[in-house]
Amino acid sequence: MKLIVGLGNPGREYRDTRHNVGFMVVEEIARRYALQWAQAPSQVPDAFIAKRFGTEPVLLAKPLTYMNLSGDAVAALMRYFDVPAEDVLIVVDEADLPFGKLRARARGSAGGHNGLKSIIERLGTTEFSRLRLGVGRGDDQRKLSDHVLSIFERGQRAELESFITRAADAAEMFVAEDIGKVMNTYNPEAAPSETD
Repeated sequence: MKLIVGLGNPGREYRDTRHNVGFMVVEEIARRYALQWAQAPSQVPDAFIAKRFGTEPVLLAKPLTYMNLSGDAVAALMRYFDVPAEDVLIVVDEADLPFGKLRARARGSAGGHNGLKSIIERLGTTEFSRLRLGVGRGDDQRKLSDHVLSIFERGQRAELESFITRAADAAEMFVAEDIGKVMNTYNPEAAPSETD
């Protein structure tokens, strides 16, 4: 089974913010297959999950622990469903990438992202795949936290659907192929051995 975890914050006030593009991607994959979201088993703290069965079973997840505690839900999901780190893809916003750019990696540091930092702390490893979605840094005069917790600008909103579609395609390629294929397809300037 492959586990695709979209990171974000629960609640209506965060729904359309840059920090929630991870949620948007797993929601798009669920929409494609008409999957229903359900509360995770009681052994998994605060997460919604959706399952797709077939030749390559997939578990989609949205931790509801808030971004800074994402590792609690990810570790519990991996333990409960017996998913090894190499079969996990974390989908997350990235302020250091321009809006609309994707970057896949097989491993690496948190790069300053609190959600990834929490996952690395709880798993005790950096050896899991991640798909970073560029949301840009915004105005230098504005706090980064305010930027990622704000909604997309009008011009970006017009392109957001195609951005999320490409990211969902990349996540599905991870399931059907592997992270190396995703890297070569979506960030061709990067060598497969690169990390963050």
